[in-house]
Amino acid sequence: MADGRTYPSRPVLAVSAAVIRGGKVLIVRRARPPAHGLYTLPGGGVEVGENLHEAVAREVREETGLAVEPVALAGYREAIARDQDGRVERHFVILPFVARWIAGEPVLNDELSEAMWLHPSELAGLSTTQGLAEIVAAAFALIGETG
Repeated sequence: MADGRTYPSRPVLAVSAAVIRGGKVLIVRRARPPAHGLYTLPGGGVEVGENLHEAVAREVREETGLAVEPVALAGYREAIARDQDGRVERHFVILPFVARWIAGEPVLNDELSEAMWLHPSELAGLSTTQGLAEIVAAAFALIGETG
């Protein structure tokens, strides 16, 4: 891939957002790799020259059409995938933030097949990216809402 995300020379920095509104969190389902078919948080790669809060707001806006206010870092995740020969095919360092919903309703783009507002307890039973429930719990704790 021309963007360096496949077989990268170094890890790719990405952000995601646990967008909180009325005691629920926005969960999206990926329509393509990586994480195709899994439920997760909206997010993506940090661009050169933008700070992390700008990246969170941009990625959420691009993927869902929502306006959000990033509040705080809610943890971190690493996603490392190896090919059949053991070479690193993808390596992402993901910084998930908690964010407050400001305006809008989710509008899907080509990266997402579904978007829904869920109570954290509704994550059980969904096929999610690794550690999603823990990140969501940390996000609710940081923003002072019960989930």
